[in-house]
Amino acid sequence: MANEPKTGTGPLAGLRLIEMGTLLAGPFCGQLMGDFGAEVLKVEPPGQGDPMREWGREKSHGMSLWWPVVARNKKSVTLNLREAEGQAIARDLIAKADFLLENFRPGTLERWNLSYPELQKINPRLIMIRVSGFGQTGPYAKRAGFGAVGEAMGGLRYVCGDPATPPSRMGISIGDSLAATFACVGALSALYYRERTGQGQVVDSAIYEAVLNMMESLITEYDKTGYVRERTGAILPNVAPSNVYPTRDGGMILIAANQDTVFGRLAEAMRRPELAKDERYATHTARGMRQQELDDLIADWTRTIDAAPLEQLMDKFGIPSGKIYRTPEMLEDAHFRARDAIVKTMHPKFGELRMQNVAPKLSATPGGIHSPAPELGQHSEEIYRSLLNFDSARIADLRARGII
Repeated sequence: MANEPKTGTGPLAGLRLIEMGTLLAGPFCGQLMGDFGAEVLKVEPPGQGDPMREWGREKSHGMSLWWPVVARNKKSVTLNLREAEGQAIARDLIAKADFLLENFRPGTLERWNLSYPELQKINPRLIMIRVSGFGQTGPYAKRAGFGAVGEAMGGLRYVCGDPATPPSRMGISIGDSLAATFACVGALSALYYRERTGQGQVVDSAIYEAVLNMMESLITEYDKTGYVRERTGAILPNVAPSNVYPTRDGGMILIAANQDTVFGRLAEAMRRPELAKDERYATHTARGMRQQELDDLIADWTRTIDAAPLEQLMDKFGIPSGKIYRTPEMLEDAHFRARDAIVKTMHPKFGELRMQNVAPKLSATPGGIHSPAPELGQHSEEIYRSLLNFDSARIADLRARGII
């Protein structure tokens, strides 16, 4: 295409994405695309920017530590989409893009004269990625729909937490991130179709549907048996043993030995090989029926061993296990270091900054973090000059009138 994108390395190098979303449900999709090399132009309101610039745990000098992660590998361009002149400029940018990403309430882009049928006239190859609480159609489409609501209606909240308490939330914004991840999958699927046909299309990712798609057999269990999953705390009912167990030194270790052969190895490690042949524990079904009893038996054993030697013993016998990690443990772990799961990046204000690396890893065209999160409007002049051929006088005029 004309005005080839300036991108990092990665399989999406040479593609351009216009990101008009805010907070997380849209921008996390943009982060994923940028991580793999797409040029991501983040369009933000002049003088205001994405609220995510202020969200998350802050350092003492008041800067968000979430923004450097979700806005990495992006360029910030300011543009007032509520003004007709700003909408006209947006259409000119979109004409030179491969993707348009947004997570406004459905109908917003249509009010701004940026509907997909209108945009397809100027860019038939455009793939529009739309992330919202309830999708672009249906009776709930125009409802406000934050990630927490999608988690609740998608079934996740009800099954999270202790059965003795009201439903719990995850410690992260999982609904938003799941919808963004499904949006990325849809965008790449649409890209493959476009390469064969030359035609773009709309990717419609709803938060509640993204959550629903992670709910395993919840629907079919109810459909065929009337069973409703309840909150079960640290376990999955009838999957045993698979739980967090205490150690002598006050630690915790997760042991997952619910497969018959693996349970046999655990019984050997415990020096109780007879357990694997005991009819109460010999099969997956039998162990599930005596889940609490079996967990108590294993916990009595793990309490006699410190965490480190217990983990080594599990590894020796080929039993899936792992400590319950917090960030300090992640930073100290040799496996994390060997795979560069956490990397050091440079930030103009924070200096050296550690964050999670790009995932998954590709052998031939790996992604990477090639630029830090931008300041508001940092790339406006560069983009308007290079893509739209605006001169200094026009840029100054548009800024003075609050258009860019």
